[in-house]
Amino acid sequence: MFFCLASGATFGAMAVFGKLAYAEGATVGTLLALRFLFASGLFWAGGAGRSLPARRDVLIALGLGAGGYALQAGLYFTALPRIDAGVLSLLVFTFPIIVAVAAVALGRERLTRRRALALGASSAGLVLVVGGAGALDPVGVALGLGAAVVYSGYILVSESVAKRMSPLTLAALVCTGAAGALTVGTVLVGQFQPGELTVAGWWWLLCLAGVSTVAAIALFFAGLARVGPTRSAILATVEPLVTVILAFVVFGETIGLAGVLGGGLVLAAVLLVQTGDR
Repeated sequence: MFFCLASGATFGAMAVFGKLAYAEGATVGTLLALRFLFASGLFWAGGAGRSLPARRDVLIALGLGAGGYALQAGLYFTALPRIDAGVLSLLVFTFPIIVAVAAVALGRERLTRRRALALGASSAGLVLVVGGAGALDPVGVALGLGAAVVYSGYILVSESVAKRMSPLTLAALVCTGAAGALTVGTVLVGQFQPGELTVAGWWWLLCLAGVSTVAAIALFFAGLARVGPTRSAILATVEPLVTVILAFVVFGETIGLAGVLGGGLVLAAVLLVQTGDR
């Protein structure tokens, strides 16, 4: 449980780091490419290559990065300049519902009463936390929902691979696949412009890579291998709560009474998962 919660918290800082990087000269392409180039380098420097798995699993993990994680990240960070960070978090965090329904449909897990209640509580809490938003950009909404769908498929596919190799190795391979796909793609479309970054911009991208990528992904895979896709998805709902809190601290955004109530529901969902299934 701890790994999933810690992963959610570090992922929660991602939107704030992203907006700060955009303000310091980063384009979407620059952010995506450098994020995963830095992250993959940090993973391999940290010893991810000490024991590589079978070739088939290596290729699967690289494919997850290039075809799954890269696409999800691209959708997310393209949506980020269009809509508020909190609203984007809500849209993306429809993925626990998608994961739970898909896992049950595939016969992998049972949707117990306690788990269903936790899903309902976390979803209602997220609505309250980021509710009250004004007019929404329809393209941003579509991109956010698309990121949720892609991320759901990514979680379900990566579960079996996560049980066959170390979280560090899997995270390194996923980031390497994403780095390759995103770097080539952004260069081809003319979005790779690192020369436009300020010194502060480089710093925020390093924070994005180190905190909200290296630490977050490694912790997520460690948690996924221990608690399964539905529990890990529910526990990860602390992410938007952290995003809202950080947005308040950094940008002065307020959440009001509805946000406080929503945060309580998210924490209640976490406690329901921790106390087991019935």
